[in-house]
Formats: sequence, C-alpha cells, structure tokens
Amino acid sequence: MSKVVFITGASSGIGKSTAELLSSKGFVVYGTSRNPKGGNDNYQMIPLDVTNQESIKNAVDTILDKEGRIDVLINNAGMGITGPVEDTPTEEMKRVFNTNFFGAVDVMKAVLPSMRKQGSGIIINVTSIAGYMGLPYRGIYSATKGALELTVEAIRMEVKEFGIQVTNVAPGDVATNIAAGRYHTPVFEDSAYKEKYQMNLDLMDSHVDSGMDPLKMAQKIEKIIRSGKPKVHYKVGGFMEKFSIVLKRILPDTMYERLLMNHYKL
Repeated sequence: MSKVVFITGASSGIGKSTAELLSSKGFVVYGTSRNPKGGNDNYQMIPLDVTNQESIKNAVDTILDKEGRIDVLINNAGMGITGPVEDTPTEEMKRVFNTNFFGAVDVMKAVLPSMRKQGSGIIINVTSIAGYMGLPYRGIYSATKGALELTVEAIRMEVKEFGIQVTNVAPGDVATNIAAGRYHTPVFEDSAYKEKYQMNLDLMDSHVDSGMDPLKMAQKIEKIIRSGKPKVHYKVGGFMEKFSIVLKRILPDTMYERLLMNHYKL
C-alpha cells in the first residue's frame, strides 16, 4: 500500500520539489499552502495556514477522510526574517515564531492522534543549519529553527513507544524564494547597524541565489522515509556549512564567535 504523505509549504522550493519527487515514486502526496496552486496529475494541493488551528484541522481531516491515514508528515512551511535584533519589531518576531515554530508544532499535534491509532508514522521537520548557531542579523530566524530542533528531540522520545518516528532535516542555503518572502527589517538611516546590516543583507541574498538545488533536499527526505528508522538529525548542504556545526561543538565559544564575526565582517 502506498504511503500517504502530507507536506506543508508545498507551493515552491523544498516543499514543491519533494511533492513532485515523492508523487513520481508512487507515494500518495497531499501538498499544502495558504493559497494552493499548482500540483499535477500525481498529487493534490489543499489549503493550509499553519498559524490557524481550524485550517490545520480541516487539512488533516480532508486527508484522513479521503485516505484513512497519514503515514508521513513533512513539516516544511516556514518564513525568513532578517535584521538587527534591536531594530526588528517584536510583532514581526512573533509572526515568524508562529509560522516556523508554533505552526510546525501544531501540525505535529494534529497528526499524532491518527498516527498513534494506526501504530506508525514518520514526521520530518525541515529546520536549518542556521538553527545550530546564532547568526548576526538572522538571530530570530536561527532562534525559530533552533527551538524546533530541540522540541523535536523531546517529542521524538515521547512518541517512540507508539511506533512514530520523528526527525529533523537541516538544510544549508537553498535556491528558493524564501528571500523574497521573508520579513526584512528596513535599513534605517539612523540605525547604529546601517552599514554592516546592509552589507550582510546583500551577502545573505547572494548565498540564497547560489544555494543548492531543492531537489537535493527532496532526495534526502525520500531516503529518510524509506530508511524506516530515521536518525535524530540530518544536515544537507555544502561541506563548510555542515563543518560549521562541528566547529561549534569543538571550539571554545569565543574562538567560534570570532570566526563568525570575521565571516560576516563585523
């Protein structure tokens, strides 16, 4: 029997690539977005706003009514945010947390009862290598992904007895439209961070433009599903992106901080 896969944030980037790949390999795929468009003969798009409890319930109920089960949840919906912490409006910080963290947690909570009833399920959360470290001018984004990483470590242990597997997949820079959709704190003329923030904003955009093909993430996700017993963490990206996590683990904090400051020219 083909596995039923539920993907949040499937209108573009990693989510869309994953929906296309998995549906081509025989999985029954339901992609979602706030304004669903696209899809093809192999998979269906349905509406979902991860910040709205009723919308989450409706999406889950739609799939369960049609298929009777959800075997795989791929929690991919997210948004970016940039800016000096001091200059970034707190309401915008909360908005990103509501999508990247609370939205992902609420979708997990919505599928767990049916997975527990069927005695199986895989939940794959798309986090970020940025979630392993506090990056200047991306601190809030790092915080949302880091919070999700730690919460998943906990929930993974809580649900294992029910036959449910939970894991994180952290990509590095991916060539997606996240830069266009993220919240940019304006470069204020009177900001103490004006010049260095603008320089780093340009640097971030160039990294995304030259990022890896989202198909690589889709291929990794397929391998995780087929593995049957996912590890706690996966990282997908360039050598230096993944090595940066190793360096943070082994270097003294102040030495690692200096490396980051040199990279970001601070």
